[in-house]
Amino acid sequence: MQKSLDDLVAILDLEELELNLFRGRSPKEEQQRVFGGQVAGQALIAAGRTVKDRQIHSLHSYFLRPGDPRVPIIYQVDRLRDGRSFTTRRVTGIQHGQAIFALAASFQVDEGGVEHQAEMPAAPPPESLPDWEERVAAMKARGETVDEWMHWGRALDTRYVDEMDYSGEIEQEPFWRVWLRAKGQLPDNPLLHRCVATYASDMTLLDTALRPHSLAMDENMQVASLDHAMWFHRPFRADEWLLYAHESPSMSNSRGFTTARFFTQDGKLAISVAQEGLLRDRR
Repeated sequence: MQKSLDDLVAILDLEELELNLFRGRSPKEEQQRVFGGQVAGQALIAAGRTVKDRQIHSLHSYFLRPGDPRVPIIYQVDRLRDGRSFTTRRVTGIQHGQAIFALAASFQVDEGGVEHQAEMPAAPPPESLPDWEERVAAMKARGETVDEWMHWGRALDTRYVDEMDYSGEIEQEPFWRVWLRAKGQLPDNPLLHRCVATYASDMTLLDTALRPHSLAMDENMQVASLDHAMWFHRPFRADEWLLYAHESPSMSNSRGFTTARFFTQDGKLAISVAQEGLLRDRR
């Protein structure tokens, strides 16, 4: 289990080529394109490497072109602003001479102040739910199709509170919950924990918009993340359980919009997320 997580940490550990210039690689897996969470996480690492004594509090990004997993991604950082309280960076991911990803990130010094937060939705304990390997085994036992990628080593332990029904016989609300955490121990580096959460945040968002329509992400569905935004509210560890609660307010024009929140197991709101993605039914 720790090996898969160590592999993810290695993927996020960019090579510094020159001032403000970094190189990232993709895992050696048979992928048609680079996973969006990987690109966002690597870009955040690149931005964070140019900032001292401040933590990321928000990022806004666009997926411009599909990433090619066969070649490295070059990340170019522009140092837009270094203020007394806030620091702003812009990162462009480049492959084959073209921008494939654009990110703007804002960092802030630690400050106090009054607080309030949204309430954490109810959910059963993560240990009471089947893990990924148990879910895949149950799918095979039911005679359901199990794709090759489902057997790949996973750096994250994911426990689904709400299952997806593709039969159309069960009415599903555009809302679901997933417990997740890194499979193993992470170093005590706050930026790395935020980058692992960024990686994880892209895994289940778009499924939420398909729930009311009983549609699957199969060969009939063209799927692509279009943009992605995150706000980091409170400290957390990505190797401890986080409840990832999703809601999709809208699906139209072949675009699904989803908002989501990460809560720590003791109920603290750690991160808010928003994403719009292409979900084009080609049947």
